[in-house]
Amino acid sequence: MLLWLWVNYLSHFKGWLAVAVLLMAIEGATFGSISFMMQPMFDRVFVGGETGSIWTVGLIILAIFVVRAFAALIQNVIMTYVSQRSGENLRSDLMGHIIGLDTAYHQTHPPGQMIERVQGDVASLSTVWVQLVAGLARDMVAVISLLSVAFWIDWKWMLIALIGIPIVILPAVTLRVFVRRKALAARAVSAEISTRMDEVFHGITQVKLNSLENYQTRRFDKLLKRRVGTEVEARFGQELLSGTVDIMAGVGFLAVIVFGGSEIIEGEKTVGQFMAFFTAMAIAFDPIRRLAKIFGKWQVATAAIERILDVFDTKATLLSPPTPATAPTAAPEITFTDVSLSYGDLPVLNGTSFTAQAGQTTALVGASGAGKSTLFNVLTRLIEPQDGSVTLNGTPINALALTDLRALISTVSQDAALFDETLLENILLGREGVSNEALQAALKDAHVADFLENLPDGLDSAAGPRGSNLSGGQRQRIAIARALFRDTPILLLDEATSALDTKSETIVQSALDRLAEGRTTLVIAHRLSTIQNANKIVVMDKGQVVDQGTHEDLLARGGLYADLYRLQFRDGKQVVDHENRPKRTPIAAKSQDRPQSWLSRLFKRRQRP
Repeated sequence: MLLWLWVNYLSHFKGWLAVAVLLMAIEGATFGSISFMMQPMFDRVFVGGETGSIWTVGLIILAIFVVRAFAALIQNVIMTYVSQRSGENLRSDLMGHIIGLDTAYHQTHPPGQMIERVQGDVASLSTVWVQLVAGLARDMVAVISLLSVAFWIDWKWMLIALIGIPIVILPAVTLRVFVRRKALAARAVSAEISTRMDEVFHGITQVKLNSLENYQTRRFDKLLKRRVGTEVEARFGQELLSGTVDIMAGVGFLAVIVFGGSEIIEGEKTVGQFMAFFTAMAIAFDPIRRLAKIFGKWQVATAAIERILDVFDTKATLLSPPTPATAPTAAPEITFTDVSLSYGDLPVLNGTSFTAQAGQTTALVGASGAGKSTLFNVLTRLIEPQDGSVTLNGTPINALALTDLRALISTVSQDAALFDETLLENILLGREGVSNEALQAALKDAHVADFLENLPDGLDSAAGPRGSNLSGGQRQRIAIARALFRDTPILLLDEATSALDTKSETIVQSALDRLAEGRTTLVIAHRLSTIQNANKIVVMDKGQVVDQGTHEDLLARGGLYADLYRLQFRDGKQVVDHENRPKRTPIAAKSQDRPQSWLSRLFKRRQRP
């Protein structure tokens, strides 16, 4: 794990690390120098009475502390810089890798967990490796220099002082697994806490409408208590290692006092020698204690590395081919041929076949769970079907580079995905060198210009989290302006007007009609009034195409579409069933326990004998 960390991130700063390690070694050596000066201070000044040595000894000790101060200052600044930069690089790589993983991975790993890996795990790792380097460079040098002073004074005293070393070694070996296990548990609970906060804050409206404040707070408190327990247990293991060092020190000093005290009384050793030895050993146990703590904290770091490597070891399966085909430049013909797909044991598409003609509008209708939204996900390669193929002008979509394929497609759904940025940034999405004429044309055609003057800062107004500062119709028009500005040859509309009132629907539908001009358009809609003018209507049931044709052809033939039309239109007037309006089909596996829509019930009635 250390090798992985060094090769990928720390080796880029080896020059800075070399300077920092040198300064740490100098800082560590000052500990031995201070203890060494104890002997002349006692023997020559305090006991010997050499007044002339007071300034000499005092200035030398002052110089040692000044060197130590500057070495500590500079190396701490360097290590902070390296830690922040390497952590920044690791977070960037981790974020880029996570974003590049398949949609299926994100459906089984909540955003809170991913946030904790990018933030919490990297922060934990960055903290510990800095302590590890400091321990190996500064504290190891300090221990060596201090033990060298002790050995120079009396090697027998030093061996006696270290008689308690087994007290440290045995618990360290035993506690290693315990600390790592508890550290892993603590990181997992922290991920759960981040997930809970993400869900609560994103669903704050439902929390308030259903009076769930106390309920969610109690659930959050349970997670906090779990984290406190695991953190305390992990810290117990770490501090137990440190505590054994103190016991070892006490045992060693007892032995030295008993053995060395008699030598001082008999005049074989001076008071200065004893004070220098005592100071060296007393100071030595402090870096030894830190080294013992580092051993425990490294178990925490390995837990973080394991979680980070687990993400890096997960590879995306939906990839671009080694030699991509050339993507079409004009509106292409889209053909689905015997496409089948299942989520586990749940079939969603079952030999689906149809063609969307180039430059025309093809509408998809059917009950919730019929597979309409899944077709969009297959076309954009968010998921891969088990069988069948999808082609653009005869070229399989998996023969195109992913970026080229998705650059051909714009999507507008009932839940317009806006970022907490300005309206302008939500339209441009990072594009630069934009002409004002093209931008104004998109704003006009999407009817965004109609409400801009009512916003405090116009296009520079903040959309708010998930576009919460805008109404539903305004969010849709921003999404349409984004699609117009992308100017792609394929357009996917997923219930783009289903959540709007009549006035907003009329405005948005006008913008959508403008957007669909000259593009190959696929539309999912339950309101038949919005698709009657489609060039083709494809009727789906249980993942299969059961009928297709124009609005007039389908009515003339009867069948599911005609039944649906008669249900929605009575006496020439549209009837909207708001209570049972079908919901969007998510990318993830559909729940078989979901309440059935009125269209599903209609299909079942037709199947009865």
